[in-house]
Amino acid sequence: MSRKSPTPTALRVADLSQTEPNGFALRPEAEALAQIAEELNLSALRKLSFSGSIKPLGKQDWQLDGKLGATVVQPCVVTLEPVTTRIDANITRRFVHDFELPDEEEVEMPEDDTTEPLGQWIDPAQVMIEALALEVPEYPRKGDVELGQMVHAEPGQKPMTDEDARPFAGLGALRDALKKDKT
Repeated sequence: MSRKSPTPTALRVADLSQTEPNGFALRPEAEALAQIAEELNLSALRKLSFSGSIKPLGKQDWQLDGKLGATVVQPCVVTLEPVTTRIDANITRRFVHDFELPDEEEVEMPEDDTTEPLGQWIDPAQVMIEALALEVPEYPRKGDVELGQMVHAEPGQKPMTDEDARPFAGLGALRDALKKDKT
């Protein structure tokens, strides 16, 4: 069993206290923030902190509870202008000794997505980056901007709009016209 930590933030499970919570507090420096921002395809990562504790869960399992705080900057999906988002999330991970990975090619995702296999090490920094990746907005928007409608056509042709492409758009008007003729 290796006693050398795979990362500076990894905690060896065998060294964790069984009687008291094992606290941690991470606040990456500017260089690490830039590296994480690049890894997550963010324009910038202004602040990032992750603090909490790892405590025993039964005889062989462990639970990490932490508070994630971050300020991320991403391009707006409509205007490409920078959008700043504040993230505050409570994070829980359970590291289970007898965790079994499914052997089948296709499996249903379990409802409990906080459970992971227990190894020799628990790395709060790895959990922090994973949790941040899951919390970052997929489609950030600046204010209430909406994606407009683009209309293209060959020169000399009338452009077709989304409304024109709706196959049943004119049926309501046709029905009303037919009712009017019957009266």
